[in-house]
Amino acid sequence: MNKQSDQNVDVMRARLQEMQKDHLVISSINTAFAKVLDKKHFSIVLNQSFKNEFLCDGIMVLTAKDHKQQIFYSSLITGAYDDSSSDSLDICFEQCMQSPEPVTFYLKDFSERKASVPYFTLAKKLGMHMAVGFCLPSIGDHKNVIFLLYKNFTEFNGRLERLLGGISTQLSITIRNILFSEMLDTFHISAPDSQKDIKPVRKDEVRNQEGFNGIIGNSKAMQHIYEQISQVASSLSSVIIYGETGTGKELIAQAIHELSSSSHHSMIRINCASIPANLIESELFGHEKGSFTGATEQRKGKFEQANNSTIFLDEIGELPLALQGRLLRVLQEKEIERIGGNNTIKVNVRIIAATNRILEKEVAEGRFRSDLFYRLNVFPIHLPALRDRKEDIPLLADYFLKKINLKTGKKINGFSQKVIHAMSENAWPGNIRELENMIERSILTAKDSTIRKMDLPEIFGQKTADQDFQIKTLHQVEKEHILKTVEKCKGRIFGPQGAALLLGLPATTLISKMQKLGIQKGHYFNKSN
Repeated sequence: MNKQSDQNVDVMRARLQEMQKDHLVISSINTAFAKVLDKKHFSIVLNQSFKNEFLCDGIMVLTAKDHKQQIFYSSLITGAYDDSSSDSLDICFEQCMQSPEPVTFYLKDFSERKASVPYFTLAKKLGMHMAVGFCLPSIGDHKNVIFLLYKNFTEFNGRLERLLGGISTQLSITIRNILFSEMLDTFHISAPDSQKDIKPVRKDEVRNQEGFNGIIGNSKAMQHIYEQISQVASSLSSVIIYGETGTGKELIAQAIHELSSSSHHSMIRINCASIPANLIESELFGHEKGSFTGATEQRKGKFEQANNSTIFLDEIGELPLALQGRLLRVLQEKEIERIGGNNTIKVNVRIIAATNRILEKEVAEGRFRSDLFYRLNVFPIHLPALRDRKEDIPLLADYFLKKINLKTGKKINGFSQKVIHAMSENAWPGNIRELENMIERSILTAKDSTIRKMDLPEIFGQKTADQDFQIKTLHQVEKEHILKTVEKCKGRIFGPQGAALLLGLPATTLISKMQKLGIQKGHYFNKSN
């Protein structure tokens, strides 16, 4: 029995190690593709990553829009890329589009007379015997299929399928970025004579200005955020973005929307903190004429406006408790009712929420519904504060400098090393928004073409906090923190308003910690009553 148990443990350990290895491979390939903006770089990354992991002998990527199909990339053609296109989708492309799994094609089944798949004819001439086709997630208007080509017959096993699925969304995003970049180049090349004095925008300039879909930053923390955006964008799952004020939560929501299948519709925004409690219900769900004083006409709410698109609910933690139940119904039933109306209106809306609050704490203290929290918290994204990604500050400063120069008409070339160092060392409690405002102020007050001075605000209470700081052991700190939390929860350990949820620990783990730290019921129960 023990031997069998040991074998099971070994099998599970091997599976976990394999899963961890696969996750690292997917993360590495996604990160590499996230930096690609042209076909040359795309070719390099594709050949390095795919030929190493999938052991294929050739790769082709086909793209289609409005039923017009073309070869986007082919490793079988040296020199120039194959630009051959067709006004209709061939049978192999359509077969891949209709299958959720990779499709295997044996090239001996395709003769030269079968003109509908000329790329297979070429592959067969070059010694390929098998192709594995996989439809990538749709991003925007384009449909993409990748074919992995093999000279020897092989088994496309479950692991390879998992790897392909894990990188497929980022692959589609990269293809879309390249197509968009090529469209920009075509526009500048074909601009009318009256535009000759306008300096063309180079691809590297587009990359520097736009970053990852408008998000600036190359730090490890932001690379992780880009990977999360790529993972969730093509799904319909609810997303909640956590972050301090000024960290760019709305920009993250916009990037997710733009990389989704509903990007051709506008994302509808609403700030739950900026609308009075007595008006927010009408704002979200609409109202019928005469339903209340001042309702002189029928009005569609934000959810109706966002049908077949995305709604961004900023500061979701400020939503009144009475309305949280109605929002939960939208998530569960996909339907709303206008104020004063009797008709149920079906809506197909993807919800992206954002908050600078700790919602678990709000749930524990009864200010936020636990069932709504679990519905929204499907895919959480935690944005780092600017002080936790200091290596991005020079990049952001340069971006804002160019942006504000255009806005103000000034020509400031850059920052002194002293200012760059001061910006990098500052705590920025207002995060990116504060940085932008401070740069704008410095541009307006600059006396020459370089910003040599920046009057950074002092952080209130910082000196007092340092003076009052007392050194304690980790044992003391942990014991005091747990005691205060349990007291705040009035002695409750379990449940939605218990200390375990607030501390992010299983209740059994918390009880075990309390026993080890010598915390007894009398330490907190008398204080909480």
